[in-house]
Amino acid sequence: MTLFANTTRALIAAAVVGCSAALVVGCGTPARKPSPPAAPPTVKPAATPTPTPPSRTSAQASPPPTTTAPSQAAALPCVTSALRVKVPASQGNAAAGSSYYPIQFENVSGASCTLFGYPGVSFVTAPGGSQIGPAATQNPAFAKKLLALSPGQTVHAELQVVNAENYPASDCGLVTAHWLKVYPPNQTAPLYAGFTASTCSQPRQVLSVQTVQAGLSGP
Repeated sequence: MTLFANTTRALIAAAVVGCSAALVVGCGTPARKPSPPAAPPTVKPAATPTPTPPSRTSAQASPPPTTTAPSQAAALPCVTSALRVKVPASQGNAAAGSSYYPIQFENVSGASCTLFGYPGVSFVTAPGGSQIGPAATQNPAFAKKLLALSPGQTVHAELQVVNAENYPASDCGLVTAHWLKVYPPNQTAPLYAGFTASTCSQPRQVLSVQTVQAGLSGP
C-alpha cells in the first residue's frame, strides 16, 4: 500500500468519526428552551368603600336644633314658704247648722306657682301646739283643678265648721279654739291662721274643707 493510499484512508476515517460525533450531538435530546418568566400577578386596586348611611340612633335622626327660644317652663307647685294664709271670719256665712269661711292662700313669693287639691286643716291650741279634735274631711263639692298664682294673687278653699253645740255635751267636750293649722295642698310644712270658734275636744267631726278654687271666696 502506498503512502498516498494510507493518507487517504486516514482522512476518510477522521471524517467519518467527525460526522458520527456531529450526528450524536445532533440526534441527542435537544436542550429545553427556558420558559419565559411568569407574569407578575395582577393586583386590583382596592375598592373604595361605600359609605354606610347613619343609623336611626345617630344625631342626624333627631330634628335639627331650632333658633326659637324655648317656651317658659310651667310654674312649680307653691311651697309653704311662698304662701300666706288667713281665714277672715267676717266673710263667713251660716246655713243648716254650719258656718262657711274661705281659707285664703296668697302667693307672697316673687314667682308664679300652682295649687292643686285639698288643704289639710285642723284646730290646734296654738302655733306648734296640740291638735283639737279630728282634722277636716274632704268635701268633693267641686272637682280638683290646677290653679296658677301670680305673685300677689290669692285663691281660696271653703271651710265648713259645724256648730259643735249640736252635739251632746257629754259626747263633744266643748272647747273654744283660737288657731287653725293649715297645710297647703301637697305640702308637709304647715301655716297657722288665727281663728276663734267652738269645737269638740272629743272625736266628733266638726271641720270639712273643699278643694282650692279661684277667687277670694265662694259664691
